[in-house]
Amino acid sequence: MTARLVSLWKIVLAALAPDPGTAAPHTSLRSDDGPPVPIFGASTHPQRFSRAFGVSVGSHVAIFVIAGFIAAMLDARRETPFLPDLRSFDIVWVPMEGPGGGGGGGGNEMPAPPRQVELEGPDDTSVPVSAPPELEDPEVEDEPPDEPEQEMNIPARTLASSNQTLPGVMQGLPVAQAMSLSQGLGIGGGGGTGEGTGIGPGTGAGLGPGEGGGAGGGVYRPGAGIVLPRPIREVKPQYTADAMRAKVQGSVWIEAVVTPEGTVGDVRVTKSLDRVFGLDEEAMRAARQWRFVPGTRFGQPVAVLVVIELTFTLR
Repeated sequence: MTARLVSLWKIVLAALAPDPGTAAPHTSLRSDDGPPVPIFGASTHPQRFSRAFGVSVGSHVAIFVIAGFIAAMLDARRETPFLPDLRSFDIVWVPMEGPGGGGGGGGNEMPAPPRQVELEGPDDTSVPVSAPPELEDPEVEDEPPDEPEQEMNIPARTLASSNQTLPGVMQGLPVAQAMSLSQGLGIGGGGGTGEGTGIGPGTGAGLGPGEGGGAGGGVYRPGAGIVLPRPIREVKPQYTADAMRAKVQGSVWIEAVVTPEGTVGDVRVTKSLDRVFGLDEEAMRAARQWRFVPGTRFGQPVAVLVVIELTFTLR
């Protein structure tokens, strides 16, 4: 293929080369008083035209040949994908001799099977559909209207001018005795049958039947002018066996009255821990054994109410 291209190219070059023994005619113009002027491209020689035509055809043929050669080279290099043959060659078809054409049927001469015995049953029972009952609208009884509530009309009554009863003054006493500082049959400026400036049958400045300056039985609570008792002996409560088995832990608050002598009087539980296994009773028993420096009011020992917190802890 390469040799053919080289020989074709030599033919094209030989056709393009001019013939040295042949002079190409030319056309020129000449004026009367000037040299001749040649006209370019005005040659009309037939041999020169044939050579030019042959060169053009040869060049086109060479281009197409080269293009075909390149295309053939590209097709030769292109790899064709391998597609495996998926057909199965394991199946072998073996011809088998079969029956011939079917003939006409000879008829079934076997007797028919016996029919099942059918018994006549009772007729279908029809149940009549009961008609829905007619519903009557219940009669609504008109309730009697509620009687209007009678408004209380209390006539206003003006009071005439009279003697005004002072608060705390015992009625039926002479005016001179009623206006004194005493407000009762007792001695002193108090009210009641006792002695002193208090109110009630007791003695002292208190309120009630007791002694002291408090309200009620004369026990003071922490407040202004009261010096609280100071404990000098503390007794820890004891665990009961049932409480230890139940592993009960916590605190009990005991409200106790510290007497002027420093002992503990009345006690009561304000915050309970256990009322089943006896821890509250043990706490009150331990609180009664405490001893205090008594509380004072204006330097005098008085009964003061305190709160004791006793803790039960398992170790």
